[in-house]
Amino acid sequence: MGKKGLAEEVSPHFGRAPTFTVYDTATKLVQVLENTSEHMGGSGKPPEELARNHVDVMLCSGLGPRAVRMFESYGIRVFAGATGTVHDAIDLFNEGILQEATEETACKMHRHERR
Repeated sequence: MGKKGLAEEVSPHFGRAPTFTVYDTATKLVQVLENTSEHMGGSGKPPEELARNHVDVMLCSGLGPRAVRMFESYGIRVFAGATGTVHDAIDLFNEGILQEATEETACKMHRHERR
């Protein structure tokens, strides 16, 4: 939700999060990226930006099936159910509590019915 890195709260809506916190598990370095996607008035999609920053796993509260497919197309695995701070989300991931997102398990509120 902001620039506090590991101490920042996880956004309830991934695509509209103002920032993305990138944590390198090997070096323990933290980088906060501005969300410059079209959701925020810029261009491109969040998966493109994260792929450019060498992200291979993304943790979030939830996201829709289209976003899951986009992340998969970039080789980024998505795990949903993150709550609390970014640090809390990493702990939940390390404990195996977060569920890997698929089209079937994607957030229901992001599904759009075809008519």
